[in-house]
Amino acid sequence: MVPVEYYIILSAILFSIGVLGVLIRRNALIIFMSVELMLNASNLAIVAFSSAIKSLSGQIFVFFVIAVAAAEVAVGLALIVEIFKSKHSIDVDQMSSLKG
Repeated sequence: MVPVEYYIILSAILFSIGVLGVLIRRNALIIFMSVELMLNASNLAIVAFSSAIKSLSGQIFVFFVIAVAAAEVAVGLALIVEIFKSKHSIDVDQMSSLKG
């Protein structure tokens, strides 16, 4: 049995990598993957705490977070594809204006 602290440390490391990816990178796809990494890091922490207190509520909450993340990716990727069609780049510095 792995102690809960190990899961929390792994979750913190993954979340930190995700934050760095959002703050440092300029590619919209990398930023999306970093956001997904942060969501999964939080899911790992929630499941770890849920197993520590022997409750299923955390796992149900994670199911909803995964569903919201999937919807976010579908909408976000559609936006990125449309922006790439118009600007031929997915650099977030060039996406500062969303005028039609």
